[in-house]
Amino acid sequence: MQQPSLLSDLDLAALLCSRVCHDVISPVGAITNGLELLEVEDDEAMRTMAMDLVRKSAKQASAKLKFCRIAFGAAGSAGAIIDMGEAGDVAKAFVGEEKIKLDWQVPRENRPKQQVKLLLNMMLIAMGCIPRGGVVKAEAVEGGFAVRATGEGAKIFEKTEQVLKGSVQLEEIDARLIQPYYTKRLAEAAGLPLSMAVEGADVVVRAVAAAETAAPIAQAG
Repeated sequence: MQQPSLLSDLDLAALLCSRVCHDVISPVGAITNGLELLEVEDDEAMRTMAMDLVRKSAKQASAKLKFCRIAFGAAGSAGAIIDMGEAGDVAKAFVGEEKIKLDWQVPRENRPKQQVKLLLNMMLIAMGCIPRGGVVKAEAVEGGFAVRATGEGAKIFEKTEQVLKGSVQLEEIDARLIQPYYTKRLAEAAGLPLSMAVEGADVVVRAVAAAETAAPIAQAG
């Protein structure tokens, strides 16, 4: 059954704000803890550890905010274009090198910001499919984009699939489900049908023009 309507602009904005706050609260909280420790700790080794925590957490918070600005925010004026190379750098900083690694195979070219936002949100969905970690590969394909999640126990979560298919009730969409809902809206606005499937041991998220074949674009050089 298709969704009878769309979320209101106010609900969409509120839930996206909740999602952004969820992303940044952990490193910001760690910064606060590190600064509080510096205020009361006299041991030099502990102060060094606290300062390292502050530096690391500040770097994480900055990376998350830069990513959220492009993935969820305006990222420039209406009709703006974004360099895919820059978007890839922001995405890599956001993902980091610990639990999940990002393989960004997208040509460095200018794209409409809505397409960039769509790809970054597809990447987030793919990351959610490998809770134990692994590799997420983002590619430009003929007619759109494809993101492959490879990792132990890769799976499609039922609620995410329902949101992408439009079969979930609007009242069920919360701060956790707003991101796939927003991705679906972005894909619809871009005219790129969004799909999600298990292929072998991987999960692949695609946004490809219906008449096109999803074949990887050869990389320059």
